Amino acid sequence: MMMHSMKNTLMLFPLIFLLSLPLQAGETVSLFDGKTLTGWTTVREEDAKYWSVIDGVITGGDGMQKIPHNSFLRTVKEYGDFEFRCLFRLTGDPASGLINSGIQYRSAADGKHMIGYQADIGNNYWGDIYDEKRRNKALLKGDLSTLSKILQPMGWNSYIIRCIGNRHETYINGVKVADYVEEDPSIPAKGYFGIQLHSGGNAKIEFSDITVTEL
Repeated sequence: MMMHSMKNTLMLFPLIFLLSLPLQAGETVSLFDGKTLTGWTTVREEDAKYWSVIDGVITGGDGMQKIPHNSFLRTVKEYGDFEFRCLFRLTGDPASGLINSGIQYRSAADGKHMIGYQADIGNNYWGDIYDEKRRNKALLKGDLSTLSKILQPMGWNSYIIRCIGNRHETYINGVKVADYVEEDPSIPAKGYFGIQLHSGGNAKIEFSDITVTEL
């Protein structure tokens, strides 16, 4: 009886060890080939005219004309737990109207809009986690106490979005700006990434070095 019990215990050791391992990251892959919009599509078919690749950078808008509605470029693949990284630059004249953008994640698309979480970009909204076309509010305001010292409002900056389960962490230029825990279990934990070009002002949004690591 003792030998049988010891054998069962020894058999459990590998299982216990595996369960105790931290969540392992997958391979980091690029979501942008630097030349084309392969792997991406516009939410509205007619919005393709607003999106292009210029000098190796995904570009939305031209900074000279206004668009009639918010436009989104989204991935064709959905993601659940991940770490998303990119470089971005938002430019435009604030006198022409709102200059704003954002990165959608774990979002759905209905043919006109993206619906879901957005890591916000733009003055008065930097680092906010917003719920686009769903709860229509900022779920958490970005903490700019440190970021404000190094942010380049009209220059290139970096964004990191990390989601594991119901925890969302966002970083701009390596500084944590939001740490949000979703308490509503009915909210989908998987969806598309998207890039927003907000209507209002004459804005241009640029993205490069876009990667994702599935966790």
